[in-house]
Amino acid sequence: GINAEYGGWWNSRSRITCEDFILPLFISENEDAFETIPSMPGVNRMGVNKLEEFLSPLLKLGLKSVLVFGVLNSDENKDNIGTPADDKNGPVILATKYLKAKYPDLLVCCDVCLCEYTSHGHCGVLYQDGNIDISASLKRISTVACAYVKAGADVVAPSDMMPHRIREIKESLRTLGADCRTCVMSYSSKFSSSMYGPFRDACKSGPKSGDRKTYQLPVGSSQLGLLTTRRDIEEGADIVMVKPGMWYLDVVSSIKASHPDQLVAVYQVSGEYAMIHDYATKSGNFKQVVCEALFSMKRSGADIIISYYTPILLEWLSQSGGVLTP
Repeated sequence: GINAEYGGWWNSRSRITCEDFILPLFISENEDAFETIPSMPGVNRMGVNKLEEFLSPLLKLGLKSVLVFGVLNSDENKDNIGTPADDKNGPVILATKYLKAKYPDLLVCCDVCLCEYTSHGHCGVLYQDGNIDISASLKRISTVACAYVKAGADVVAPSDMMPHRIREIKESLRTLGADCRTCVMSYSSKFSSSMYGPFRDACKSGPKSGDRKTYQLPVGSSQLGLLTTRRDIEEGADIVMVKPGMWYLDVVSSIKASHPDQLVAVYQVSGEYAMIHDYATKSGNFKQVVCEALFSMKRSGADIIISYYTPILLEWLSQSGGVLTP
């Protein structure tokens, strides 16, 4: 039998602490904005001027890391190559500079993609016929990544799923002289999921036509996830990521088994957040439901969890001696 006195040993792989979590931030180009996102209860878009009020209490609770996404107010300045992505006065660069100046010990990760900034809403540069121009996309994405590093980003996280963008970014960082101080977290197994809808509402980043199935992974293929992850590791990815989370924990487990020394992140995406929030609220066991989902990610082998639940988890952790166990 399992004696309660040593049952904790069996749960040791599922323990969670504040170091395990990254909080996604949606940064509006309106510097004074603080806007609700109806499809994501409790999550907000905010401008740079609202960051201190929002983040300072979380830092006191032990927040270690954030993942920054930029949000434009309109499509007016969007174009085929996503020019606003690395605008020096754009939301990501302004937020990164502010965060590193205000909270130098906070690990600032910047999502690197073009979909929020392109007129067509796709993650790369397009040919005139609407297909992805991979060569142009790689150059553009690496340029954006370097711009974020120059602004102070500790981690760049390319989410576009273009092949060989890790190699391109690493080479650009070496040219910049920043490869030894910058971590690359690759969305290495990003599936063409139906769970991204609320995020696209938040970032106003849905494709204007077509879909992203030509460059994101098919939902039924775990082996493709392993192949793209191995490629990204070979090209120098410091952290690899599986996205979405709970639907693809078999992929997380397989990656960790194949690469036990590799840091593996999992993104509990917006659709997961919204579904869990709805049931957890109705169940009367909100904390238990949320934590069970996160314990499953740790149990599968994830070292890092990107979650919109991070603020409330920090509160629970502060009430539990800094550790939560099943």
